[in-house]
Amino acid sequence: MSDEVMKLRGVSVRRDTSLLLRNIDWTAHSHERWIVIGPNGAGKTTLLQVAATLVFPTDGSVTVLGETLGEVDVFELRPRIGITSAALAERVPSGEKVIDLVLTASYAILGRWKEEYDSSDVTRAVELLDALGCAHLIRRRFATLSEGERKRVQIARAMMPDPEMLLLDEPAAGLDLGGREDLLRRLSHLAHDPKAPMMVLVTHHVEEVPDGFTHAMLLRRGSVLAKGPIEQVFTTRNLSRCFGVPLEIEHRNNRWSAWAAR
Repeated sequence: MSDEVMKLRGVSVRRDTSLLLRNIDWTAHSHERWIVIGPNGAGKTTLLQVAATLVFPTDGSVTVLGETLGEVDVFELRPRIGITSAALAERVPSGEKVIDLVLTASYAILGRWKEEYDSSDVTRAVELLDALGCAHLIRRRFATLSEGERKRVQIARAMMPDPEMLLLDEPAAGLDLGGREDLLRRLSHLAHDPKAPMMVLVTHHVEEVPDGFTHAMLLRRGSVLAKGPIEQVFTTRNLSRCFGVPLEIEHRNNRWSAWAAR
C-alpha cells in the first residue's frame, strides 16, 4: 500500500491576471513533516489551501489521501484533513466556547448548534486541549483568549477528527518569545510521534521551524526554488535566493536561525 498522502502535478492557480502558483510538483508521504517557507506573496497560503481542498487548481492535478480533486466529494474528504489558519479563527462565532470549538471539528463545522456528542468525543476534546496546555480554558469563550492560547486551541480542533494530514498556516505568527517557544516545543513533540499525521507547516521564518520536521519547500513568486530533505534545502545559497537578500544560516541544538550577511 502506498504511503503517499498528497501528490501535486503541474499545479498552477490563477486569479484574474495574477498567477499565484506556477507549475508546482510536490509529493508528500505519511512519515514526512514538511516546512513551506518563503517571503510575503510567495503563494504559501494558496498552496496550503490547495492541499486542504479549499482551492482548486487552474491547471494540473491534485491527489489528496488517495482521492483526486474533481472526482471526489470534497465535503467527505475535508474531515480527514486538519487545518489551522488566521482565516479560520476570524470565522469563529464570538460566543463560541473553547470546548465547543474543538467538538464541532467532528462535523467540520463552526458554531455549536443542536449536534449531539458522545462522552468519548468530549473526553477526546479535553485530552487534546490538555496535551496543548489548554485544558483550563475549556469553558472560556474563544474570543477572550490570548493569541498564543488561540493558536493552541486551533491545533486541538484540527486534531479532533483524527486527521490523516495536518496543515498549519503560520502557527507562531504574532506570538511573543515565550508563547512561540512553548508552541514549538509542543509541535516538536507531535512531529516526533510516529502515530501523528503527515504535517505541513507554513512560515516566513526559519526560527519557527520545530525540531522533528524532515522536509522543506522554498517558494518565491509562486514557484518552487528548492524542495527535499530539510538539511539539503536550508542552505545559505537557497535561502538567500528565496528571500532576495544575502543570508547566513545556522543549525544549532536542533533549531535553525538566519541573519543578514555582513
